[in-house]
This record gives sequence, C-alpha cells and structure tokens, in this order.
Amino acid sequence: MTQFYLPEWLKTIHHDGATPFVSVLHPKLNETVQIRLRVGLAAPVRRVFLRISPDGEQAFMPMSQHPGDSANWWLAELPISQPTVHYRFVLEAEDGVWFYSAVGPTAHIPLDNTDFRILADYDAPDWLQTAVFYQIFPDRFHNGDPRLNPQPSEFEFRGQQPHTYAWGEPAPKEQPFPLVFYGGDLPGIGQKLDYLQALGVNALYLNPVFTAYSNHKYDVADYEQVDPHFGGNDALIALRQALTERNMRYLLDIVPNHCGYWHSWFQTARQDATAPEADFFTFTNHPDDYHSWLGVWTLPKLDYRSAELRRRIYQGDTAVFRRWLSPPFAADGWRVDVANMLGRQGASQIGPEIAQGIRQAVKQTRPDAYLMGENFFDATDQLQGEQWDGVMNYSGLTNPLWYWLAGYTQGAHGLNGRIQSLQAWPTAALAATWQQHLAAIPWVIALQQYNVLDSHDVPRIRSIVQGNDALHRLAVIIQFTFPGIPGLYYGDEIGMMDEDGFGPRGCMVWDEAAWNHELLAFYKQLIALRKETAVLQTGGFQILAIEQDTIVYQRTNETACSLVVAHRGEQPRPAEPLPVAHGGITDGTQFTEVFTGQKLIVTQGTLPLPKQTQGATLWLAKRKSKASKSGLAP
Repeated sequence: MTQFYLPEWLKTIHHDGATPFVSVLHPKLNETVQIRLRVGLAAPVRRVFLRISPDGEQAFMPMSQHPGDSANWWLAELPISQPTVHYRFVLEAEDGVWFYSAVGPTAHIPLDNTDFRILADYDAPDWLQTAVFYQIFPDRFHNGDPRLNPQPSEFEFRGQQPHTYAWGEPAPKEQPFPLVFYGGDLPGIGQKLDYLQALGVNALYLNPVFTAYSNHKYDVADYEQVDPHFGGNDALIALRQALTERNMRYLLDIVPNHCGYWHSWFQTARQDATAPEADFFTFTNHPDDYHSWLGVWTLPKLDYRSAELRRRIYQGDTAVFRRWLSPPFAADGWRVDVANMLGRQGASQIGPEIAQGIRQAVKQTRPDAYLMGENFFDATDQLQGEQWDGVMNYSGLTNPLWYWLAGYTQGAHGLNGRIQSLQAWPTAALAATWQQHLAAIPWVIALQQYNVLDSHDVPRIRSIVQGNDALHRLAVIIQFTFPGIPGLYYGDEIGMMDEDGFGPRGCMVWDEAAWNHELLAFYKQLIALRKETAVLQTGGFQILAIEQDTIVYQRTNETACSLVVAHRGEQPRPAEPLPVAHGGITDGTQFTEVFTGQKLIVTQGTLPLPKQTQGATLWLAKRKSKASKSGLAP
C-alpha cells in the first residue's frame, strides 16, 4: 500500500471544541455558534468550507477569512439545529483539496464518525471542572472502629469463614482472598478527611459499600443497606455530612450487571421458578445452572428484559439508583461497574436502552450528578451524550501511556499467557491512540472522562514503571493536564507499590516515616495547580511534537497556554529549539516551568528548550492581551 505524505503546512491547521475555536461550549437548541479554524499565514489556502449534515443531508458553508497576527482565522456561523451537530472542514488550496476532521488533516474523505460534534442542551455537572478525585478501597484505607471488624462467627461462605487481620499483615495463603479483611470502614475514612483535605482532593470515589460477603463488595447481597462492617447506613450519612462541611463530594460504586449469590432476589429465584425474581436471572437449568459474570458462580448476571428488575434498579421512585442520590445519603454520582457489559447477554443486546434509562433516572433525581462507567475498552459509542457522562479512561489515556512507558503487553480473560512486544511502543502510536479516542466523542464529553493511572483492578502506576520516580511523575503530570478529570488511587501520592498477596489493594500506609514526602509534595502542588488553572480544566488540546522518546502537547484557551514536554528516554533529549508556531504560539510569549521557575521566550517560532532529562516538564504562559485585527485571541 502506497503511503501518502501530507504537506507540512497542514500542521498549522487546528480546531478543537474549546474556545476560541467554538464560541459557546454548551449551546442551546436553535442557538448559533461561531466556528473558527486556525491556519498558518503561509498556508496556500484559497477557500475553506464547513461541511455539515443537517438531517442527514450534506451541506457546505463558505467560511470567511480574518487575518491575525500569527495565523489566519476562518469563521462561520453554525446553527445548532439538531441535538447533535456534526461538522468538518474542507480546504481548497493551491496544492489540492484537503479535509480536516477531529482525527486531523487527510487527503481522503473522512468518515462521519470522525467529525467534530456539538451537543445541544447538554447540561454538564459544573462542579466537575475543578474536581480532583481520590479513589478509596474501603477495607484497606483505615480501620476507624475495630468493633465493626468481620468476625469468623458471623457468617460462612462455602465452608470458609471471614477473618480480620492486623493492619498490613499478610494473610495465610490458604485463606480465600475475598474473605481477607483488615477492618477499613466508613468511620475510618471520616477520620482521615483532614489528610485528604490537606492533600487537596475535593471528591471521593468509594468502591462498593453495600452489604456483601467479600472484602471488595462487588457481590452485593443488599442494594438497600450499607454493609454493617463499614458502619451501616448511619456511617454513610455521617460521612456525607462531614464531606459537606468541607465542600467535598463523593461517588458510590454500583454493580447493576450482576448481584451476589446470596442476594435475596437470587435466593428467591432459586427457590421458586415462578417468582417475579426468577425473571431477573437467566437459568439454563433451574436452579443451579444460570448465567453469571464471566462464569463466576458467585455473581449471577441480572437480566434486564425484566420490567420489574428495571423498576427496582432505576425506574421506580425509590429505585436503587435514585435512593442513594437523595437525602440523607445525597451521593454526588455513581461509578457503574462493568458498564460495557450491562444489558448484554447473547442474543439480548439492550445495553444502550438500559444505560439511557439509568441516565434519565439519575439526572431526574439529581441533575448535577456525575454518571461514570467502568470500561476497559472502546467506550466511544457510550459517550455521545445520552448514556454515561464519562468512563474510567483506560483505553483513551491509561493503557496507551502504560505501553509507552513500559512496553506493550496485553492479557485478556481466557487468554493463555500475554501478547507482548519486544520493541518500545512508538510515540506515534501513543499520539494516534489519544487522538482517535478524543476524536470519537464530543468535546464536552471528553472533558468529563475519569482519567486514571491505576485502580483496584490493575497494577499501581509506580509498579508499572518499576519504582522509577521520574516516570511516575511524568505519568502524573500527563494525568493532570490531559482533557478529563484526574482521579488518584489511594496511596499513589506516598509511593505505594503492589505487594505480594495484596496486589494494588494493600493497606494504606499511615506510618509517615515510610512515606515518600517529596512525591507527596509534588502531588499537592499539582493538585492545587489543577484546581486553580482554567486552561488545564477546559483548555483545548493539540499535540505539537512526536519524537522517538518525547511527546509535546499543549492545552490552550483565549488567555493562557500550557505545554507538557514528556520524555521517557534514559538518555536526555538534547537542548534544541522546539517549533511551536504551528500551535498558534506567537513570538515573545514567555513560558514559566511550574516546578523549577525557569523561564523561556518564544523566538522565531520556536521555544528554546533546554536539555530534557527523563520525566516531564510543565510550562505555563499567558497569551498576549493585544487582540488581532479580527478581534480573536492571538
């Protein structure tokens, strides 16, 4: 296949969903939005058209040219005449006709699913803009009330009994891992709110807290009660009140795809095949053969073809999704477990219908709730504005970053061994993966992705980089500057790594002598910067340079610009000028590095970058206040 090379001037083209490229981030239906395209001054462009598709028909809108100080701006007034408005650009130039969609410039006609998208009447949770989340696995965070500890006499699970061990003490290998407890609870979280507030986080994501027999609680036995070993419903109410006093928020974790074997619904269904609850599950041979999550017998899968199940989970006035968003619990949103599998079971593929129903119920109950799903794969079809607000962004951020830092490796359920590459993952592959995921969803949705470096389900980031402090910090800088919402995993800020017998679910280390205090200070500085810097919250995104071991991107708005220079190589990147003119960055712009205070000034379209050692640098600049002839930002 012949490779087609694009002319260099196409690198000077840029558009994204942020200002100054789109005049209104959240337009109403029938409102008119100004669309702007930035093109280099020397680009041989004669005309530019905005290609739209009103009601499915193709249409082209001529754009007007407005010269600026450092670029030409092409403008068009776009009517928001339908719930989702698609558009891309067609450039008529001296050297041919070129197309520009959310994946970038092409010589070929791009598919509609790469178009830029604007949502009409989309109400985003405003508080997310300044949110920094902190994920807590309750059993392993802090034991606030030892009287709540699970005891062997309390229950038996297939002949095995629970046991609560001393904090951080490894359990005997013969003890089933779901029945290994350390006594972490909701009072313990409340007792550590001073620590979390000093860290700077302002939102918590709690792994499941509902009654269940395991330490992880994904085998829910009662959606209506907080587990008594976590302190029960009263403890959650107390935590809500304490968070409110500190102007902090929290998400609950729910498992609507399956429940636990000992849930009363499933036990009723096993005992009576004619009971309404029997329709909540799919039995192949009643009562012992049934569909379950990935074949795990303790997790029978819920069948949403049942209208009664839908009523109890999300549709009814007191349904599970509604109940916990309402006072006195007043959760600020949900994280939906295995959201990619919900409502999907062989011939029955009603996932979108169920997700849309959940969204409707959640937003009716609490319009500003954050509805976030778990999805390790391509979730872009669920991120078009009518299902989840965001997902745990493994596919769009985390995994490609891991591969770039530590090499490509891939496992899967049922796969014997792993798929691995012996070569370093190309920087171009990292850039392309990021760009295609951003391109596939509306910009306002991209800003709501839950950006993680790790979680309770995957190795800790410090283990991924094998304790390399520079690469750990590089990853965190990217996490806090990439479009979306940063979400820390407990203990990452003090340098916790995976442990034998625990994996990423080790007990939080409260001995300050064992903390990495320099890393903790770094996290605190970055958290504070993220919360107070608008360009890192909603600024546009553009990749400026792709090198063998280095990637450079900017976040930008009308008043500020940030640059991230990430270098993975053991050998430093030599000091050499970095071209930035194609990013609309004008000569005379002064950048200041956040952590060192070093200052650099753009000259002749380049930034005179010093030697870059392994790690990342973060540069901030104010845009010139002088307006261009068109009145646009430079």
